[in-house]
Amino acid sequence: MKINKLNSIILLGLIAIISILVAQLLWTKEAFTLEQKKLSQKTHIALLEVAKKLYEGTNHELPAQNPVRKIANDYYIVNIDNEFEPDILEFYLKTEFKKMNITTDFEYAMYNCQSDEMIYGNYISLSDKGRAKQSVHFPKHKNLVYYFAIRFPNETSYLFSSMRFWFILSIAIILILLIYVYSIFTLLQQKKYSELQRDFINNMTHEFKTPLSSILIASKYLSEQNPIKEDKKLHTYTNIIINQSHKLNNHIEKILNIAKSDYAPLELKKETVFIVPVIEETIENIQLKYPEASIKIESISDEFQIETDVFHFSNLVYNLLDNAIKYCNEKPEITIGITTENSTLKLTFIDNGIGISRKNISFIFDKFYRAQNEKSNEVNGFGLGLYYVKEICNLHNWKIKVENNLTNGITITLSIPYKK
Repeated sequence: MKINKLNSIILLGLIAIISILVAQLLWTKEAFTLEQKKLSQKTHIALLEVAKKLYEGTNHELPAQNPVRKIANDYYIVNIDNEFEPDILEFYLKTEFKKMNITTDFEYAMYNCQSDEMIYGNYISLSDKGRAKQSVHFPKHKNLVYYFAIRFPNETSYLFSSMRFWFILSIAIILILLIYVYSIFTLLQQKKYSELQRDFINNMTHEFKTPLSSILIASKYLSEQNPIKEDKKLHTYTNIIINQSHKLNNHIEKILNIAKSDYAPLELKKETVFIVPVIEETIENIQLKYPEASIKIESISDEFQIETDVFHFSNLVYNLLDNAIKYCNEKPEITIGITTENSTLKLTFIDNGIGISRKNISFIFDKFYRAQNEKSNEVNGFGLGLYYVKEICNLHNWKIKVENNLTNGITITLSIPYKK
């Protein structure tokens, strides 16, 4: 994925989540306003009913003008224009608030026309929580004689508690946004480290190639000189230099191929080939390196054909055989089985090596992974062989499975789609 495409996806995702968060906050604000209006309407209706009840049994009639006035969000006054008793007022307030399902605490005060001041009535706790003793000032209002005032000291917290769902949802969206930002930051960091690693490997291997080529050319020229040919020890040492240089060159090539495949996927040139001849040719090549190894093919037919990239398939087989031989304490014996099962060709590599511990089996196809065992210090490598095998299988849409044998060694099975 190109960096500009990745940045576009990240930016669009970030804009989408921020938009959802802003919309959620706006909805929460709107919901708070609606809850506030709802409480105000319920309080207005309850106080109007209280005023009506205070007029019952008297010679006065309820005035045509609405007696309930909202002074502030949490403060109301009710003009009765008639004498009333504090105990009766408190009873009616409790009753009507209960009917309207108003469960927040409230306090009330009444105007005393004789003393020309507001007389504090009581603090009524309708919630489960108790109250702390407090002194509240109720202001006087002009042009009113018989009236009382109501205050809701905990209105804000009451409204917030009734909107728990909205706040939980908002917090969840904020957490999702934070997780998204953290994930993107981690992704970009990993991408940066991956690019640095790839650039380092490319530079390192290219820098190695030049002196290594010079060493190979000089060593081959040196080995052809008569004094070297005549001295057995010098000839042996020269061959060691050449062989080890070739081995190092193979490792460098392998690293370069893997680094290249990370940047741009390998391109397969598929063709239909007979599988047995390709494997036989690969066996001949590896036995030049390991003449002591015993490798045989068990197949019910030599006519099995698969669609594959011959070059990469040969490398895949070579890597599997090379691993099986290197990780063996005795004479390497490898059996390559070719069978069919329904529409699948099963290609199995059975060896008599040291095997793999169960806890390490799931990691053997990871890049640069080398399981720690008794052969780790003896076997040279970078942990790229099986990673390459897995990559080639993925590109072909083949399945690969590794199992320990009952006695010793492992069995690697490739499942290849097959058409007769």
